[in-house]
Formats: sequence, C-alpha cells, structure tokens
Amino acid sequence: MKLSQFQFSLPKDRIAQEPTRWRDECRLMVLHKKTGEIEHRIFKDIIDYFGKGDTFVFNDTKVFPARLYGKKEKTGADIIVFLLRELNREQKLWDVIVDPARKIRIGNKLYFGDDNLVAEVIDNTTSRGRTLRFLFDGTYEEFKETLFGLGETPVPVFVKPKVTPEDKENYQTIFAKNEGAVCVPAAGIHFSRELFNRMILKDIEKAFITVHMGIGQFRKVDVEDLSKHRMDAERMIITPEAAEAINKTKKRGNKILAVGTTTIRALETYVTTDKEVKANDIWTNKFIFPPYEFSIPDAIVTGFHMPESTMLMSVAAFGGFENVMHAYEVALEEGYRFGPYGDAMLIV
Repeated sequence: MKLSQFQFSLPKDRIAQEPTRWRDECRLMVLHKKTGEIEHRIFKDIIDYFGKGDTFVFNDTKVFPARLYGKKEKTGADIIVFLLRELNREQKLWDVIVDPARKIRIGNKLYFGDDNLVAEVIDNTTSRGRTLRFLFDGTYEEFKETLFGLGETPVPVFVKPKVTPEDKENYQTIFAKNEGAVCVPAAGIHFSRELFNRMILKDIEKAFITVHMGIGQFRKVDVEDLSKHRMDAERMIITPEAAEAINKTKKRGNKILAVGTTTIRALETYVTTDKEVKANDIWTNKFIFPPYEFSIPDAIVTGFHMPESTMLMSVAAFGGFENVMHAYEVALEEGYRFGPYGDAMLIV
C-alpha cells in the first residue's frame, strides 16, 4: 500500500490535550470488521463484547521522564535532550536525541539543572542521535534519582506544548510495571481499577507482556511505498506465564484482545507454525500494514491515531483498510478525540 492512502485532514483542536476525568469513561467506537457496522459506546462497556475465558493482553511497560532541558558548554545555548535508552549502567551511557543537533558535536559537554548534572557527547549515531556519558559522582541510585528528577514526562509536543504535573500520572497506565518506555501504550490508559474488578466478575482473564515503546512510534514515514519503510526496533518481553495464558486461551477457542498496537506487534512478531506465541526477550522491528493475516489477536482496542502513522496502518491491517478509514471519517464527524489522551476504538 501507499503512504498517501493513510492521509486525512485532522484539525489541531481534535487532538486531546487532557484525558477524560475518569479513565474508563472516554468514548468507545466499536467497529465490526466483518460487516463494517459501527457502534458508539463508553469505554467501560468494552467488557460487554467478551466473556468467561477470554483474555486481554496488556503492555505493562512504564514511561520514564525522558525529556531533559539543558545548555551547551561555553555558548550557553538551550538544548533539549530526549533520553531513549540506557546503554551501559556502569559507564552511565545513554542513547539520546538532541535538539537542535546541528552544533552538538563529539566532545561537547552539556549541562542540566543548576549544573549539577553534566554529560559529554561521545558519539554520533544518527543525524539527531547522540551517545552521552553522564559525569556524576555518587551511587547509581543517586544518579538515576538526579537524572529522572531533572526530566519531565515525555508527552508529545503535538499533544500539548507544555507538560503539567498531572501528566506524570495521566501519561501512564495503572498497571505500568517495567520501566523503559518513552511513549505510553495509550490504549491501556483507559483501563481503571473498577474496570479490572468488573473483568474479574465476568471471568475475563489478563496477561501482561512488555514492549518498551520508543520514539519511533511517532517517527514520520518518509517513503510512499510502505514495503520500504523500516521500523525502529523495540525491546519486547513475553514471559513463559504470559505465553502459556495466551496459548491456552487460543486452544480453548476463546478470544484474545490485544490492547494497543505495540501489543499487536509483539504478539505477531514470533508465531509458531501452530499459531502459538513463544516466551522470549528480543527486539522487534515488525511493521504491520495491509494486507496482513493475523495469527493471535481476535480483537483489538486502540486509540485514534495521526494521519500517515504506522499505528494507523497496523489498525487498518486488522480491521480492513476501507472499514477503518471510513470509521475515521465517522469519528471526525461525530467529534471523537484523537491522540494518546483521546477516545478509543474496539475492533471485533
């Protein structure tokens, strides 16, 4: 398929800057992929479409405060450093993106806070990517506390220009456990403790996997032919317990609901000939776009994504291109909110 097929006009005011007051009370569009029928519900109604023995698969990654504001040595020029991942704990090496990057060269020192944290640029990785070595006298725990104390919640700037204290909680799922993400698995935001309790009453089961979402989720696709696009790799962990729960559900003939596009990618990355998932701890750069035959999920729940985004492409692969693009037209007409703080779509 072509990139331009996923273009549509999205007014800026349709991107939600804040979540709904209660996590499970955003709007929920339900798309029946076989018929194209659309229903308009509230998110907490999602359990009406599932029953005893069905399993919801969640991504339990935890967002860390990845955005740092600092200054360049000598010139004092303002810079933004976006932490991507820790490369070496002992040497305090981090893979980062810097902005503006043009004059940030190997050997430069960057200062953060009241100069109580300093980093040295030791390598160029991409046009904006750098490897930093943080210079810090103290224990590793003290370093991490200082680093994350200076960082802010990495809510994308297209969502809101200035982060607020409330975002620390809002831009995180209630079941976040394993630190390592710079983007929240947004579909999971809408699950509340009350909704989890209602799932228990209906005997709907839960399985948790980990996919550490990187900034590549929002990287612009710059090729018209989607088969030539290369996804950024993300670490995914499926424990033996999660794999067993998912495979048992499939064997029983019950339904698997994949919560979010990252979960979809992980479930489809390594599927056996028997259409089972295997426990693993690997990096995935799987890119799902139409046409694609799914092996694991029977239903998905996701948000409303940006034009030409890889997340929209994955959703269209599951729900059918025409169905999903029509659903997006309806969403715009009906006032649905887009982005990670926006409303949700269930495809069954």
